[in-house]
Amino acid sequence: MVEEFLGKYKLDADSVDSNSVLELFMSEMDRGLRGEDSSLRMIPTFVGDRGEIEAGESVIVLDAGGTNFRTCLVTFDSDKKPVISDFRKVGMPGIEREVSKEDFFTILADNVERLVDKSDRIGFCFSYAAQITEDHDGIPLLFSKEIKAPDVIGERIGENLLRELERRGHDISKKKIAIVNDTVATLLAAKAATPENCSSYVGFILGTGTNTAYFEENRNILKIDGAEGRQIINVESGCLRLYGGELDRLFLETTKDRDSYHLEKMISGAYLGQFAALVLDRAVEEGILSPSFGEKYSKIERLNTTRMSHYLEDCHNQSYDLVSCVDNREDGSRLYRILRAIVERAGKLTAINLTAAVLKSGMGENPLYPVAINFDGTTYYKTAFLKFYTEYYLEKILLKDHGRYYKAVSMDSSPTLGAAIAALSI
Repeated sequence: MVEEFLGKYKLDADSVDSNSVLELFMSEMDRGLRGEDSSLRMIPTFVGDRGEIEAGESVIVLDAGGTNFRTCLVTFDSDKKPVISDFRKVGMPGIEREVSKEDFFTILADNVERLVDKSDRIGFCFSYAAQITEDHDGIPLLFSKEIKAPDVIGERIGENLLRELERRGHDISKKKIAIVNDTVATLLAAKAATPENCSSYVGFILGTGTNTAYFEENRNILKIDGAEGRQIINVESGCLRLYGGELDRLFLETTKDRDSYHLEKMISGAYLGQFAALVLDRAVEEGILSPSFGEKYSKIERLNTTRMSHYLEDCHNQSYDLVSCVDNREDGSRLYRILRAIVERAGKLTAINLTAAVLKSGMGENPLYPVAINFDGTTYYKTAFLKFYTEYYLEKILLKDHGRYYKAVSMDSSPTLGAAIAALSI
């Protein structure tokens, strides 16, 4: 009964045809690189792969993401390992109240000024939608996460920050600043961690949202004038326009921007639990789960990804509200199989996403020189079985079907380290 329900609504991993989804992914990637209509933005970053780290080198690093603005100095020791010092964290300008353009850059400069004489390189991890310019500056397209700074939209972040520092009497003539987003920084952190034995690098984030970055040959980026070599592409992979089953389409109708971020709404932490809640509603309606379960389930808080994961982690723990809705083994078993199927499908889609990035990089054929994938994000690591199924399907799809090898990397402070590497690459 459960298997029929899962198949009917294309909720299980078997309903995902890896070949057709991979073909769609790569086709959309190619269209985005050509500047044609595509659900994937394929944003050039103008960050290449030639940045070299020298012992004793220091970089000023800024990290704007979520509700916090972080600043520090990153210095590479005699073994070229990063050492973080003089760390400071404050609230992002615009998080508590709307700020003007002048206030925004004043707050940024206030926190950078103590570091300004310690390096001429500045790496800025800017975790908001932004157009990256050829001179490595960034122009915000919009602010998410409740940041209220409308006057900053369309302004050059690096240029305005340096201008404010110059106004305060600092010499900025030798300063170079690189703006990157968090996924690009995650890729660059992997490059710093595995510089000798990997053929290419992928940055992947699966948290509240999801995104992917990889190295692309410049000659394939037809929407810009490509030179020799490679550069990082910010895929904006969560935007892939992918239609699942009837319940997926119904769920899209309940979300903001219902025509956008289809893949993100099938795999990321902001949506996975909400989608599962809708699936359980339908399971109760169709008698897959009992009226007794349905009555109790209707009285608890609407399901989210964390509480869905709790059930899969310990389905006998009565302190979990979803467990308390179950009063017989049949309901318990069916509930478990439905939720685990949703997670498994998300893992398979994640593996297809990463397979597309590795294949587009053109690397990973030699097992001695795999592609390093830096996995970041709490949803990936904290959601029960998601990491397991992603690795399971990477083995099947990436390795066995396509003969490409990868190395999983996990690093603390990836955005900070990646931003430092970005500054050294210009």
